Amino acid sequence: MIKKITTYKEKNFDLPEIDGISEKQIKVHLGLYAGYVAHVNKINNFIASTEDGDQMYPASETFRRFGFEYNGMRNHEHYFGALVGGPKEIKDSKLKQLIETSFQSMDGCKDIIKKIAKNMRGSGWIMMHYDKQTDDIILNWVTNHEVGQTTALQPILAIDMWEHAYMVDYLPSDKLKYVDAYLKAINWETVSEKFDSYLN
Repeated sequence: MIKKITTYKEKNFDLPEIDGISEKQIKVHLGLYAGYVAHVNKINNFIASTEDGDQMYPASETFRRFGFEYNGMRNHEHYFGALVGGPKEIKDSKLKQLIETSFQSMDGCKDIIKKIAKNMRGSGWIMMHYDKQTDDIILNWVTNHEVGQTTALQPILAIDMWEHAYMVDYLPSDKLKYVDAYLKAINWETVSEKFDSYLN
């Protein structure tokens, strides 16, 4: 089996100084993101060079691992992408209307995000998705990077709840302070632009 090799590159994020999340924390976190990109490329190279029936057990485990590494890469791109340009409130838009319909207000949406962060244990992500079929905004928890990802839903926002995302600045018991700092740092104009791209 020979597969065309797709090579992924790290994205550059022009991030401002973030109140409540240190430059050191961001640097450590970006380094981890770079590792996911590298591992996706390694897996693609392995798949492209593996003949049918050759090294079947390690090959099958490598294919299984792809979802973890790939979603780790993409989730981090959503995470950092929402911070580019500095904090900006959401403007009147389709996204704002849907959030207010689903959660009564932006503050109501943020309260649910904080409730998820407070009650979910272990590593994972708080994901905001758009369900195009029902024209609805959905918040859910994704374990690791891939377990719990919802088919056909478009990712709008990803909040990293792995300890590597906040342990430079906060203890696990203070993770809500980290979530609060992240929510305050979001550029909702950028997030809205991403959402709008799903409407076409």
